[in-house]
Formats: sequence, structure tokens, C-alpha cells
Amino acid sequence: MVSEEMYALGTKKSTIRTIFEYGQKRAGEVGAENVFDFSLGNPNVPAPDFIRAAAVDILLHSDPMEVHGYTIAPGKPQVREILAADLKKRFGMEITGNNLFLTAGAAASVTITLKALAEPGDRFVVIAPFFPEYRVFVEACGGQLDVVPAKTDDFQIDLAALEEQLTPQTKAVIVNAPNNPSGAVYSVETLMQLAALLHAKEHAYGHPIFIIADEPYREIVYDGITVPCIPLLYENTIICYSYSKSFSLPGERIGYILVPDSVADFARVYGAVAGAARVLTHVNAPSLWQLVAARCAGRAADLSTYARNAALLYDGLLAAGFSCVRPQGAFYLFPQALEPDDEAFCERARMHDLLLVPGTDFGCPGYFRAAYCVRTEMIVRALPHFQKLAEEYRGTT
Repeated sequence: MVSEEMYALGTKKSTIRTIFEYGQKRAGEVGAENVFDFSLGNPNVPAPDFIRAAAVDILLHSDPMEVHGYTIAPGKPQVREILAADLKKRFGMEITGNNLFLTAGAAASVTITLKALAEPGDRFVVIAPFFPEYRVFVEACGGQLDVVPAKTDDFQIDLAALEEQLTPQTKAVIVNAPNNPSGAVYSVETLMQLAALLHAKEHAYGHPIFIIADEPYREIVYDGITVPCIPLLYENTIICYSYSKSFSLPGERIGYILVPDSVADFARVYGAVAGAARVLTHVNAPSLWQLVAARCAGRAADLSTYARNAALLYDGLLAAGFSCVRPQGAFYLFPQALEPDDEAFCERARMHDLLLVPGTDFGCPGYFRAAYCVRTEMIVRALPHFQKLAEEYRGTT
């Protein structure tokens, strides 16, 4: 009667969403102030005033058909030109609006790109820890997901382990940095080694291997870290981006796919992106938010709250006895659980009303994710609960 595969996806919620919904229910029982929900990566920094001012001005003073009507599938040409000029200025890429395809957020960008590239028998490589929905996205387009084990000392890429996953059927490697969930930013050295490896495999296999760079956290970095521009290091890179995190607009679903001219057979790849968007019914990205993105291109939101939260939670967990690699960006901490079974650990943490996500979901058992895009005072109140949890494991209470 229905697709069993789709039924399974629709009735089995993600672990993250399930934990979040439990937190909402628990808050009704004991009070929201007594639940410490680190489950969902939902930005808590309000959209900046200049975003809201731009939206209001566009709504009040622009032609309603311009604001609310359909656009052409890739997005308004004038918007794409403005965004391309901003990217060219920021990163030195030689691009125009014809290299951009506007989308309803990063998830749409990634799924469209996968659908555009996937042919029967293709395999796509991800690097643990990785965003769990990549598996759903890849399998939905008929591909097979291959996982590179995590390099847990620094969460950079284990190039030797990655090489073992590459085969003649490999179509692309998905690179997510700053990384969800580890907060790692892949260094220029790491990415140059990755580029050299993929160039060698392209030559050996006789076909392009793409990097799909999923970059919704690009602007959220700490301690002077710079996120390398991957297309400048590796020609066959397609960037998937969203304004959800940089401008705190997760509910507005606005982003883009960037297909540089350097990509092998650019015209066919861009055409396939347009075809995939058509098949997936992405008629056009939201018209209002296309205009807002163009109006605000090149401006920066104040994301300093995330840096403060990162330092507070990181230092607090280390003081409690946890082991963790310091995050370089995004808004997640990925500490080692206090027992090998990360799911059991997160269940035990729940007894302290600490809502954490098991690392197994991210392809990295034995760890857990804590999203610190929350109110700072919640972190302050949560730290004694982490301390009590750690003391239980040490057997001191």
C-alpha cells in the first residue's frame, strides 16, 4: 500500500529529535529551568537587527510580486550576482551568479547535489563523526555510504583510513567543517593532503571524485581560526551553504549550492543540479529571503555568545573529569563518555536531567554530543549536574 522504506523513515524519528521532544515533556513535569537540554543544534542567538530591518523594509516598500512571486529555479539573477560578488571579495574565487543555485537551506543543497551526482552503483564517503542525516540523504538517491573512522585525538581526517574507503565507484567525499558534532575545522595541511590523495585516485580511476563541502557553520569559528576555501585547494569541489547558523535563520530555509567553473564538466554538473532540484520539487528558494540575503551579504552577525559558551562548557567538563578535544568552531562539544556504552551513558545522564546525544548516532561510539547554542545561564546551572554525574562514575557519592 505504501513504501515501507518511507514509512520507516517517517515513523522512526531521529534520536536528536526524540531527545528534544522528551525534554519538552520533561520540562512540563519539573519546570523548564530544571531540564538541561543540549540535544538540538537550534541557534539561540536572535537574528541580528539588520536582518529583521531588511525583511521589514522589503515587505513594506517592495513590489509584492517581487517579494512573494515565483522566481526562476536557480534564484533571482540579481540576488545571485550580489552573493557571488560577496563570495569573490571574501575568498578570491572567480565566480559569477551563474555559479550559484539558491536553495531552501543546507539540507536541500546537499540532497540536490547528491541527486545530481549519483549514478547506479555510486558510493559516497563520509568522515566520522558525521551528521546522521547524511546516511538518509545518500541512500535516498540510490548511493551507498562508506564511513571513515574518526581520528579521535584531534578529529582531523585520517587520510590512510580514508584511502582504504576509496574505490573506483567512489563519486564524492562529503566534508563538513566546522564539523557537526566535533567542532573541528580541517586545516589547510589536512585538506591539501586530501586534495593530493583525490587527484591521485582520479587519475587511477579515470573519473572525477568530487568534494561536497557542507558549510553551514563556516562563520562560527574561535581563537582566530580560518576555515579554508576548499575550491581553491581542490578543483572538483561543490559547496553547500545555509544562512541558518550565520544569521540565525534556521526556520527560513535559505542557502545555496556553489558550483565553481573549475568543476569537471561544469555545464553538465550545473545542469544536473537544476534537474535534481526539479525532481525534488525545489521550485525556487523562498523569494523574500533571497532578497534579504542579498541585502545583507557581507555583513556579520555577533556570534560571540557561542565562543563564550564553548569555553564555559569545555572548561567545566574538563574540571569535572571529562576528556574532550577543544572545539574550533560550530556550536557542539563532543566529549568522551564515561563508559564505553555511550547510549547507556546518555540514559544515565538523563537521570540528572542532562539531555545529551549518543556518539553512536554520529558514527563514533563512546562519545556524546552537547549542543551549547543555549542560554549561558543554563550551562552555568548544568555544570554541577555534570559534576555529580562524573562523581557517580568515580564512585565517590
